[in-house]
Amino acid sequence: MCYEMCSNAEEFINNEEIIRSINFATENKSNEKLISNVIEKAKNLKGLNHKEALLLLVCNIKEKNAEIFSLAKKIKETIYGNRVVLFAPLYISNYCTNGCVYCPYCINNKTTVRKKLTQKEIENEVRALINMGHKRIALEAGEDYENCSLNYIFQAIDTIYNTTGTNANNKIRRINVNIAATTIENYKKLKEKNIGTYILFQETYNKELYEKFHPTGPKSNYSYHTTAMDRALKAGIDDVGCGVLFGLCDYKYDFTALLMHKEHLEAIFKIGPHTISIPRIKAANEIDLTKFENAVDDKTFLKIIACFRIAVPYTGIIISTRENEIIRKEGLNIGVSQISGGSLTSIGGYSKNRDEYIKSSAQFETSDKRTLEEIIYWLLKLKYIPSFCTACYRQQRVGTKFMDFSRNGEIKNFCTPNAILSLKEYLQDFATKPTKELGQKLIEEEIKNIKNELVKDETIKYIKNIENNKRDIFF
Repeated sequence: MCYEMCSNAEEFINNEEIIRSINFATENKSNEKLISNVIEKAKNLKGLNHKEALLLLVCNIKEKNAEIFSLAKKIKETIYGNRVVLFAPLYISNYCTNGCVYCPYCINNKTTVRKKLTQKEIENEVRALINMGHKRIALEAGEDYENCSLNYIFQAIDTIYNTTGTNANNKIRRINVNIAATTIENYKKLKEKNIGTYILFQETYNKELYEKFHPTGPKSNYSYHTTAMDRALKAGIDDVGCGVLFGLCDYKYDFTALLMHKEHLEAIFKIGPHTISIPRIKAANEIDLTKFENAVDDKTFLKIIACFRIAVPYTGIIISTRENEIIRKEGLNIGVSQISGGSLTSIGGYSKNRDEYIKSSAQFETSDKRTLEEIIYWLLKLKYIPSFCTACYRQQRVGTKFMDFSRNGEIKNFCTPNAILSLKEYLQDFATKPTKELGQKLIEEEIKNIKNELVKDETIKYIKNIENNKRDIFF
């Protein structure tokens, strides 16, 4: 383990330790006493180390697996309640100089239509997202410093924050940014643009497979890519989001390595990832899934979600529209706290003909093609509070402060009321009558459940303010 900022990824993603952990877990997958002890430890909501979490993941005792899923559900409900954060990805350029063999943005892919949005086109995309009801965006772009420079990214961030919807009170309030690994100086500049979370997917932590799947381009440098979060946090970025693309490597390897990465960041910076994303490889233009032998089935995927929730109780878990409605429903039940909605992975698809752009420039094929309104109605039927809240970032409840608030339980005095208020805004400005009626009923039920009487009274007052056309009200 590397206990200082590292330039060599293999100092903290130790292949031998991962193999030892996998062997230990495999040897003890039927060890009822050991597994019971780990489950009991996890009940204190302080998480698990990579070795303990992996043991739960490979456990093959039916009764203990039922306990694992039940515990994951209980942890999710205890910490997150019934809130579900909603966001949308915004792809602004698919020019890329990397040779990633699983991605249609690959420089060698000659059939993908290359597109870089102008600032005016970005404005049109953002306005379309705002007019759906979105308040959070994940900004996405390929790595090409000639066609998609950092200055272009910075201009895009300014454009997004300065764009309003049909109602001038509606804006994007938080931009999470998923761009290529870069330098400390560039991360400092990114920090100055008032971003939310900096996101970078590792894809796979297995160095041999990483180099196989990333044969050319700047992303082919395993160590530089894997140590990006060190540089981002050193530069002052408050929150980072990690993730792997399940299907590139044996899932046990990447599950273990991601938790080791988290342990490393906590040891150096006193803060692990704010979010963990767990996409699975999907079909896309010129991508043949039969070439990827480590594909993860649904049953295993859901157990991965449950074990991440147990291992990192205060870290947000994200699944996107790569997954279908059934998997997303099950995932929400056992650990997922954030989902995308009404999403497109194409360049320019929100403000143009969706089908045309999906076919020509999409990064991957989405499985959940429902509109944002349909997803919100679905969540309401399931008794979840769809949340567009961005208050913590604007109140500087970020990084270690956010984790401190979460661990002592104080965050509940903010998150549930703010989720209710953000839902009320959506219902007032965007919802159809059936959604509005269902949402209003849930809001009334949830206000009754607020235990702090002062917070309850303030929430009721803020609800009335929203009904009188005031916006962006939060605790």
